[in-house]
Amino acid sequence: MFEDFLNAIQNFRRNKTRTFLSLLGVIIGVASVIVITSMGSSSTQQIKDTFGSCGLDVVSISSGFMRKSRNAISINFNESFRENLFDSIKNIKQIWYKNSMSSTISFGETSSTVNCTAVETGYLEMYGLELSYGHFFNVTDNEEGTQKIILGSTIAEALFPAGDGEGKHVIVTSSNISFNFEVIGVLKEQSSGMESSTNSAYIPRGFYAKKISPNPNAQNVMVQATSPEKASALVEILTNYCQSLTGTAYSVNVMSMQTMIDQMNSIATTMSVMLSAIAAISLLVGGIGIMNIMIVTVTERRQEIGIRKALGASPANIRRQFLVESASITVIGGLMGIFLGIVVSVAIEYVRSLNYIVSWEACIISFIFSVFVGIFFGLNPAARAAKLDPVLALAGE
Repeated sequence: MFEDFLNAIQNFRRNKTRTFLSLLGVIIGVASVIVITSMGSSSTQQIKDTFGSCGLDVVSISSGFMRKSRNAISINFNESFRENLFDSIKNIKQIWYKNSMSSTISFGETSSTVNCTAVETGYLEMYGLELSYGHFFNVTDNEEGTQKIILGSTIAEALFPAGDGEGKHVIVTSSNISFNFEVIGVLKEQSSGMESSTNSAYIPRGFYAKKISPNPNAQNVMVQATSPEKASALVEILTNYCQSLTGTAYSVNVMSMQTMIDQMNSIATTMSVMLSAIAAISLLVGGIGIMNIMIVTVTERRQEIGIRKALGASPANIRRQFLVESASITVIGGLMGIFLGIVVSVAIEYVRSLNYIVSWEACIISFIFSVFVGIFFGLNPAARAAKLDPVLALAGE
């Protein structure tokens, strides 16, 4: 077998142009599969990095936008709803209420329009948001409705370029009503899913309920599952629960970051598989090219085959010789394709500023497939060589 491989290498050297053309289809096919799968893996990882690991165990419930039944009942996100949700559904760790309002925050001559969100104590910590400096709301802030505020990093930088916002007082204006708030913290810039750590501001929901909208229903209900794995299943459970209360499928919107990521991963995987299958076609085309060239090789080397048979080589030996030669082309082409695929992928990911992820599974599968193609399409030429009559082969007929 090893001797057959060495003979194949010598034949490749004698026919460099022909060998290169045989390799080209295999190299392109293997490299294409690796590039496509690596880009898919890198894009998937970028999606995960964009959303971050924060809030993957949280499911959001908000009011819907459509009703199809005249008898549909609207849901009020009040304390009664929270208690019933806890009692009716398993795998719920905590339920948080929040309200939002468009506001203008001013300090001195500088102002910024932001989405100001009223949250309950512990919500920001639960979501994994971190502070550059300062501290989060405590229980007293929510119970007494204190006028304290936590700013996103971009807002704080605009209002306090020196980074000394803690303890300063800002004016928050909403619906032509202004309130004075003390800045108690500034958030770090980070990927945080459905919550913004840059262009938002947060105030105690207790203040919102007392001064802005007395005894309000929540605009959003944030349900924390017992684990991120439970969040996807909880989306369907909560949707069915709310539908049973309202009698319509369009009264609420239920979503989770984990579900969104799962859907995007599924789409990216499907696209990668489809594109990889298309790229694999070039391997088959390359295999056909190898078969044609091997048939020509057998014709050109009839006398060599006749001499080997005259010296006692069996048909099995001849068949193995040409199968090894055909497989050697795809082995070399597969290795070169892997190298080229990794180089091209690194270059593309560098240009796109993505973290490069090598899909070793794709490398192994494409390499094995290329070797299989070489053996499969080499069977016919090898069989032809094995069947040659040594007398006719030596005569060159």
